[in-house]
Amino acid sequence: MDSQMPLGGRISGARLATLLGEWRRRGSRHGAADLAAAVELHVLDGQLPIGTRLPAERELGDALGVSRTLIGAALDRLRDSGLVASRRGAGSWVAGAGHREAEPPARTDLLDLARAAPPALPELMAAVDAARRALVEYAGGNGYFTGGLPRLRERIAERYAARGLPTTPDQIMVTSGAYSAFVLCLRMLTGPGDRVLLEQPTYPNAIDAVRASHALPVPVALDPLRGWDPAGIEAALRQAAPRFGYLVVDFQNPTGLRLDAAGRERLGGLLARSRTPVVVDESLVELDYEGDPVEGPPPLAAFGGDTVLSVGSAAKSQWGGLRLGWIRASSDLLDRLLSPRFAVDLGAPVFDQLVLAELLEPDGYAALARRRVQLREQRDTLMTALRTHCPEWTFEVPAGGLSLWCRLPEPMSTRLAVSAANHGVQLAPGSRFGVHGGLERWLRLPFGLPREQLPEAVRRVAAAAASVRGCADVPAVHVPVT
Repeated sequence: MDSQMPLGGRISGARLATLLGEWRRRGSRHGAADLAAAVELHVLDGQLPIGTRLPAERELGDALGVSRTLIGAALDRLRDSGLVASRRGAGSWVAGAGHREAEPPARTDLLDLARAAPPALPELMAAVDAARRALVEYAGGNGYFTGGLPRLRERIAERYAARGLPTTPDQIMVTSGAYSAFVLCLRMLTGPGDRVLLEQPTYPNAIDAVRASHALPVPVALDPLRGWDPAGIEAALRQAAPRFGYLVVDFQNPTGLRLDAAGRERLGGLLARSRTPVVVDESLVELDYEGDPVEGPPPLAAFGGDTVLSVGSAAKSQWGGLRLGWIRASSDLLDRLLSPRFAVDLGAPVFDQLVLAELLEPDGYAALARRRVQLREQRDTLMTALRTHCPEWTFEVPAGGLSLWCRLPEPMSTRLAVSAANHGVQLAPGSRFGVHGGLERWLRLPFGLPREQLPEAVRRVAAAAASVRGCADVPAVHVPVT
């Protein structure tokens, strides 16, 4: 982003003081350096997104109980490092997040802790057999169902109704995955230069899609413990006036956070009043480890009305290789989506839709219940391994989803990802989940690998972390090359 074009909201002196907490090192006489380091850490952690306007020197000095001279010296340090920019009459704002190193190339011999996706349900092949028999009914036609196979649209609509959002089949469009659904909505509702609201951190491919459409991402920070900040979102909606948004309120990727019903009601009201359309990605909603998903909080669309376009996917719950997703929106809006869709594809494959329709029958949801038990065990295995091999790492136990969002003892996520490849593990650094990089104290660790592989994967990650931190007493891990 151009450092001369701040797009984010303003943070008050009182709020920044609360965020920084005990920023001064005990006994330190270098207050300006300590304050600059504390601000830099929160930029790298994503709590101060790029574009955030900083309070005036006097306001911040009063809030922190220090002199303007100290504040000015700290800002000078931050400007010299490129993290903060200033302009007469416009004040100062966060302008950068440090150097982002290149990611390691993909390899096929690594334990994969980069992709949050499980293997296929054991029931997949039975669904394939049933779909093969059902295909006879459709083989005599031309095979084009632009909105999706009627049977599949009915199954998806029934699931929304069970979760508390009455839905008819004509409010469903089947797509080639949730990502494809998001891109379709993005193309229809935004243009070059439009601002798009995103959580910070968020799903990396959503960031890439926004940039590819020549729109401007506007990040709103998620608190690692409390999650969504309605006041911060309201300020972003008012000050940045985004044209569109992308949110994940069910087991958010990567944090695993979930917005409760009261939070959804408030957020839905904000979106409705501002008339800001958002895509809400529900790809992980079926992976609830505390109860049946139909008993969880209603979809955000139940509170936000037609401003909310819900998208879902079979990739996270049934199988990543089943490249099918859907959009739930008003029938009028789906009609408007047909034109941009024709520029992408003419509909999802009939056979794949028949397979998914089989998996969304009642027996398929029983299979998902068994999958949730299995994934919960894998989550617990990963947590036990981390507590054993990486005791300095911290994380919140997610109630669902496919990964842990781990806070590291120092900013080293990208370096750790590079080193991990040499220890036989593929990682996605925290910077991939930040709108402008950063997040170097964070690492997403999925638990989609088989239980027997997770402890070994964590042991390799711990060895990589030790090598990054300069510990010589951890033996190297030798990975056989095939």
